[in-house]
Amino acid sequence: MDIVLLAGLWLPQSIWTEVDVELKRLGHRPIAPDMPGVDDGSVTATLTDQLEAALAAADVADRPIVVGHSAAGTLAWMVADRRPGAIGQVVLIGGFPASDGDAYADFFPIEGGVMPFPGWEPFEDADAADLDADDRDRIAAMSVPVPEGVARGKVTYDDDGRFGVPTLLICPEFTPDQAKEWIDGGELPELSGAERLDFADIDSGHWPMVTRPAELAGILDSAARGPGRHI
Repeated sequence: MDIVLLAGLWLPQSIWTEVDVELKRLGHRPIAPDMPGVDDGSVTATLTDQLEAALAAADVADRPIVVGHSAAGTLAWMVADRRPGAIGQVVLIGGFPASDGDAYADFFPIEGGVMPFPGWEPFEDADAADLDADDRDRIAAMSVPVPEGVARGKVTYDDDGRFGVPTLLICPEFTPDQAKEWIDGGELPELSGAERLDFADIDSGHWPMVTRPAELAGILDSAARGPGRHI
């Protein structure tokens, strides 16, 4: 199975290295595309540039699973919106699709045209609880400031066919029950419209590709066998 891997804010595609190795061992073809504004160091990259890179990766794959971590869950959802008939499944890890018209990820101050990694203080408690000092140093060292054109890019959807793409929400620092409460309460309208939404729990913080790569790959392997197989 082709599996497109889209990293969250600040992170280059190399964050998937351990997951990539495990997925290959399990017989899959992981595709972690370089993202404009991250892997090429461009400070003028836009959300449109990143979407085009993600679509290009999906277009060379065979009905792939498109995986989005954290804020890139929105990017994965936008891929499903543009290619609803060509995507086998969307997997969201610790993040939810933004609503149409929202900014992609305008979460922290913009400085000099970019949104720098803010350090660990905003991510204490459940988000970073399982990161040891080496993990934190590794993530901080590889973090790349997010261009303003990405962080403040406008999210747009064009095709309601995205709601028909089977979707799996992997829950790291929150539980499936919490996610269901947020959806039922109307806090996550894009997921409220999903026709097939499954949940998988993983005992980790916000970055399971760092702290639980084999377990995360195992969940993706189960998802590749068909929606619902991970339950």
